Amino acid sequence: MIELKYFASLRDILSCDSEQLPLESMTTVAKLRQELAKRGETWEAQLLGKQTLVAVNQQMATADTEICPGDEVAFFPPVTGG
Repeated sequence: MIELKYFASLRDILSCDSEQLPLESMTTVAKLRQELAKRGETWEAQLLGKQTLVAVNQQMATADTEICPGDEVAFFPPVTGG
C-alpha cells in the first residue's frame, strides 16, 4: 500500500484529501500520475495538464522518482506568494 495525500486546491477539486492504494511493486511518479488520470477528466487535468508538484516521503520528487510499497506520496499545486 501507498498513502496518497492531496493538498490545497487539489483537495477541493478532486474531492479527496487522502487515500490508500495497493502497490505490490515499485512504480514511478509518472506512472502513478498516468494511473490516477484514468479516473476521469478532472483527475487528468489536475495531474497531467498542470504543474502539480509531488513529494515522496516529504522529499520533492520528479517524474522518474521511484515509489515503493509503504511510501507516502503528496500532490499539491505550485505555491505563489505575494
